[in-house]
Amino acid sequence: MDLKYTRKNVYKEADGAELEKIYGFAEEYKKFLDNSKTERDASKEAQKLAETNGFKPFSFSEKLKAGDKRYFVNRGKNLFLIRVGKEDVAKDGIRIMVAHVDSPRLDLKPNPMYEDSGLCYLKTHYYGGIKKYQWTAIPLALHGVVMLPGGKKKEICVGEEDSDPIFYITDLLPHLSQEQNQKTLAKAIEGENLNAVIGGLPAVGGDEEDKECVKTAVLNLLNKKYGITEVDFQCSELCFVPAGRARDVGFDGALISAYGHDDKVCAYPEMRAVFDCDSPHTVMAVFADKEEVGSDGTTGMQSRVICDVIDTIANSFNANPIEVRYNSKCISADVTAGYDPTFSAAFEKRNTTFISCGAAVSKYTGARGKSSSNDAHAEYMGFIRDIFDANGVYWQTGELGMIDLGGGGTVAMYIANLGIDTVDVGVPVLSMHAPYELISKADVYSLYKACLAFCK
Repeated sequence: MDLKYTRKNVYKEADGAELEKIYGFAEEYKKFLDNSKTERDASKEAQKLAETNGFKPFSFSEKLKAGDKRYFVNRGKNLFLIRVGKEDVAKDGIRIMVAHVDSPRLDLKPNPMYEDSGLCYLKTHYYGGIKKYQWTAIPLALHGVVMLPGGKKKEICVGEEDSDPIFYITDLLPHLSQEQNQKTLAKAIEGENLNAVIGGLPAVGGDEEDKECVKTAVLNLLNKKYGITEVDFQCSELCFVPAGRARDVGFDGALISAYGHDDKVCAYPEMRAVFDCDSPHTVMAVFADKEEVGSDGTTGMQSRVICDVIDTIANSFNANPIEVRYNSKCISADVTAGYDPTFSAAFEKRNTTFISCGAAVSKYTGARGKSSSNDAHAEYMGFIRDIFDANGVYWQTGELGMIDLGGGGTVAMYIANLGIDTVDVGVPVLSMHAPYELISKADVYSLYKACLAFCK
C-alpha cells in the first residue's frame, strides 16, 4: 500500500495505445469547439450529434421507458440529454452531469451602431469576467441571431471563414501611450471603449448632407444581405468572439489553445459519455447557459427547468420526484485554475491542480471563506474516488488559487440546493477567461473517462 499521495502525469503513465486515444479524442473535441463558439452554437451542434446517436426530441407530456434516448433544447441555448436506464429511478435516482456552454464575450448593446471620423463601429457590453485589455487588437467574429418583424429569425456568423472579413477593436499605439501605461490593467481599457470597427467605406451616390455616410453604407449592406434595419438590433442577440479555430500548442501537440474551453472542455466529455455509455442507470447531461453571469434567467441553472425535466422522468415511472432528486448524484463539470509557474504566487502548490495530471476534483469552490460554494461531503467524495479508481481514471484534487486572492463559483451549489449530492469535476485551464485559453489533451480525455465511469 502506498501511504503517500502522489499526483501522476497522465502522459508519463500512458502507453502508446492510450496516447493514441488521447490525441484522437482531442481531434473530435476541437471540431466540436470550432462549431460551438456561443451557447446557441453549442446547443445546436449537440442537438445534431444527439440525433446522429439516436436521440429523439423530449416532451414534458411523454411517458418515458427504459431504453429511451431523448434531447430537450430550452430556447435554443440550454440543452438536456436523457438516457433512461432500467434501474428503479426512485431508489437509484439520476446520474446528472452539468457543464455550461456560455463563455466570456462582447455582447452588442441594444443601440450599438455609430460613426466617428470616417469609421463605423458597434458598441459592446462585455459579458462575464474578462480582462478588457486582452480583447483589443485581435481578430473578432460576429455570432448570433436577429429577430425581424413578424417573428422571422436571421442567424449571423461572420469572421470564421477564410473568405470572411473580421472585426477589430483598436488600442493606443505605444508611441503615445505614456499616460495609458501609468494606469492599472483594469483601467487601461475602459468598458465603454470596447467598440469594434465594422466599416470604413462611405455610401456612394447617397445624400450629400448625410453626416453618417459610412454607417449608411454598412446598413445598406446589412439590409441587402439579412433584411436588417438599425432598429432590429434591439431584438437581437449578437456578440463578438475571437475569430479562428482551436490549435495544437507545442512541437509535440500535447496542448490545445482555443476560445471557450471554459466550459466546453467539460461539456463535450459529458456529452460523449452519455452517447457512449451502456448503463443501467438513468443518466442526464445538461448544457447550461448564463453561468458566467450568475446562472439566472430561463436558460440558467437557477431556473426550475431542471426540476421540470426530473419531474417528468419521475412521473413516467410513478415515482416521487422528491425521492428521485434525493437519490440522484451530480458532477458539476466545470474548469478550474491550473497551476501556472509564471504566476506561481497566485497558487498554493500543494492544493492546486496541474496540467496533464487528469480530471480536477474540487470539493468546494467559492471565494475566501467558501462563500457561494457547494462543499461536497466526505461520503460523496469517497463515492467519487471509488468509482474513478475502479475505472482507471486519472484524477487530482485542488482549489482555485490562494484563499485570499479571490476565487470563483460554479453551478454546483444550485444543483445541491435541490437536494442532489454534487461535486465539481473538470479540467485545469491556463489563462482562464482570456480570448485564447490553454488545456491539455490528456485532461480532457481523463474527464471523458471520469464521466463514463460516473454514468456506469
